[in-house]
Amino acid sequence: MPAYSTALSSLIEEFSLDLVYLPRPAEEIYISRSDTNRPALALSGFFNLFEPDRIQLIGNAEHEFLASMNEKTLRKRVFNFMAQCPVAVIFTTGLTVFPEFIEAAMIYAVPILSTQSTTSYFTAALIGSLSLSLAPRITRHGVLVEVYGEGILISGESGIGKSETAIELVKRGHRLIADDAVDIRKVSAKSLVGRAPSSIRHYAELRGVGIIDVCRLFGMGAVKESEKIDFVISLEQWDSEKFYDRMGLENEYCEIMGIKVPQVTIPVRPGRNLAVIIEIAAMNNRQKRMGYNTAEEFNKQMLLQAGVDPSAYNHPH
Repeated sequence: MPAYSTALSSLIEEFSLDLVYLPRPAEEIYISRSDTNRPALALSGFFNLFEPDRIQLIGNAEHEFLASMNEKTLRKRVFNFMAQCPVAVIFTTGLTVFPEFIEAAMIYAVPILSTQSTTSYFTAALIGSLSLSLAPRITRHGVLVEVYGEGILISGESGIGKSETAIELVKRGHRLIADDAVDIRKVSAKSLVGRAPSSIRHYAELRGVGIIDVCRLFGMGAVKESEKIDFVISLEQWDSEKFYDRMGLENEYCEIMGIKVPQVTIPVRPGRNLAVIIEIAAMNNRQKRMGYNTAEEFNKQMLLQAGVDPSAYNHPH
């Protein structure tokens, strides 16, 4: 049994699909697979490995193949195909729906829809939407913000200043995605996307002030529905007994749903401007992704000045 599903009605609304036939309300029809299928083999009578829980897309190739058949063969192929009870059949590119499909849909209770979009464009958009809707997910305590295009998950114990830092970042022109609770979805083997639970979307809690509506206070440009998680910043109370990396040579990671995400631990104490530090950390992380590591370059210069060949010096990462 799939862990998650999405109602067909949400896809109809998102992609402005035209309704040809629905056996029951679209809100009661659920999609549980993000994959789609072009059923050319099934329409030729080959049903080995056919997966009816995938949305079936009829494009130009399938349409021309069916149009080349005589009426008797067409009817047989369509009814055999619809007897597999696919979760939904969508005709793309504004193609005409064969009457045999509608007749068979009424018998086997199969939804039929159509779109004006081309098959390739619609396939990519549909898979992208379903991959997000059906992705495995967890909820993490923290704050998610977008800073200079980087999705940053701020973690740390309650009361350490995550929400206050996020509001300061918003005031500096960045965007809030989620405060207090972050729904994280694993949309691919390497990608995590975070968003706020619908009940607390655009809200933030400031101790001593209460709940604020960030969208109403700062405008629509201050919030965002979702964001890819590129970086984690962990806030912790300053510990004078603990060693903190002052060079940035050590690469720190945290694991979320099996994906390693770069992480930086920032010690908090009075007088430190966390918003500015996070802005710098965001730009530095982007720079690293682009292939330039300031700490490593600085270390090379120091080694050269000391007469040490940097290529012979292996720094433990």
